[in-house]
Amino acid sequence: MNKTDLQNATAEDILSWTYRRFGRVALVASFQAESLVLIDLACKIVPEPEVLTLDTGRLHEETHEYIEYVRKQFPIRLRILAPEASELEAMTGEHGDMLFRRSVPLRNQCCAVRKVNPLARALRDYDAWITGLRRDQTPTRAATPVVASDPGHDGMTKVVPLASWTRDQVWDYLHDHGIRHHPLYDRGFMSIGCAPCTRATQPGEQERAGRWWWESDTHKECLLHPPIAGVPERTAVPARGAV
Repeated sequence: MNKTDLQNATAEDILSWTYRRFGRVALVASFQAESLVLIDLACKIVPEPEVLTLDTGRLHEETHEYIEYVRKQFPIRLRILAPEASELEAMTGEHGDMLFRRSVPLRNQCCAVRKVNPLARALRDYDAWITGLRRDQTPTRAATPVVASDPGHDGMTKVVPLASWTRDQVWDYLHDHGIRHHPLYDRGFMSIGCAPCTRATQPGEQERAGRWWWESDTHKECLLHPPIAGVPERTAVPARGAV
């Protein structure tokens, strides 16, 4: 199966191809609904898939509890990534602990220290990584390819098995397979990130409207997934390892 075939393949086939093609694969999970679809599928394809998640130091308590639930329910090897202490101390020493509320560049810096840089360091141990993006989540994700070289991580392969899925397909999968979802969804959250940066959405709002809701634009990205070429972007992506 080549990359052209993969564009129209099922999520199962895309994952199977990934695990056959690459020696060490990281499934990067935020433990939102899409992550659970991927974890469930991966556990049916390989024994003990490696799952990476980011503990930013600002997660909801419900997220920590749900991660522990998933760890016990699925045969995964979970690797929890944390910010580098000196980077975090330098950032908060200069800008305080709530810098993300003051400007988009400062919010991007916070995301870089707490998310982008820890993931970049961890992914050096892998040949490919899997993520649960969907094209219909935001305009910046509309052109997301199923398989592509990732310039943000030294050109390693990034695989997006659910790129063409809709939100309804994700939730139908969880329902059909009896998979318990993150409890914050029941409180009106449609996208779940750090506690100070995420709120429940209001009727009629788009899926990621609750992320950084004080910002005026609608791109709602944290730089883990830089905008695809040709899609307008707000700010430059920090260089790998930059604070």
